[in-house]
Amino acid sequence: MLSKALEEAINEQINKELYSAYLYLSMSAYCEAESLPGFATWMRVQAQEEVEHAMKFFDHVNNRGGRVVLKAIEMPPPVWKSPLEMFEQVLGHERKVTGLINRLYELALTENDYATQMELQWFITEQVEEEDNAGRVVGQLKRVGDQPMGLLMLDRQLGERQGQAAEDGAD
Repeated sequence: MLSKALEEAINEQINKELYSAYLYLSMSAYCEAESLPGFATWMRVQAQEEVEHAMKFFDHVNNRGGRVVLKAIEMPPPVWKSPLEMFEQVLGHERKVTGLINRLYELALTENDYATQMELQWFITEQVEEEDNAGRVVGQLKRVGDQPMGLLMLDRQLGERQGQAAEDGAD
């Protein structure tokens, strides 16, 4: 059984994960408008992953006898000055999410909730990957600078990213 404190905290995290999906969809729309389809694809895949993360939390609450309570999702920004600024925001956002996951883990420790601790281990590992991926793109964008050809090459590379369903061979 999930404690009331953990249930409320995980419900809040579900909202944060859905906001992340909303943010990345907004970034995808921005990239499409800026004729950067590869960046748009990368962001769309990222948005799908965030929905999957929210659903993992959703299922955990339900499986542990809790109740999921969905709240309104904050509106994300619609535009950025540049792809670099956008990806710097992605990196900052992922670092913030890492902090939220760490606080959830700390709460699970104080509540002696071993099942939630185990579930959160997956998210802790995932956040290391999320920060690394975003940081690599930030580094590449800094190296590209104002070179249009470099930006187009990076756009093509980012467009090769596929979601988990595509990687698993599912429709």
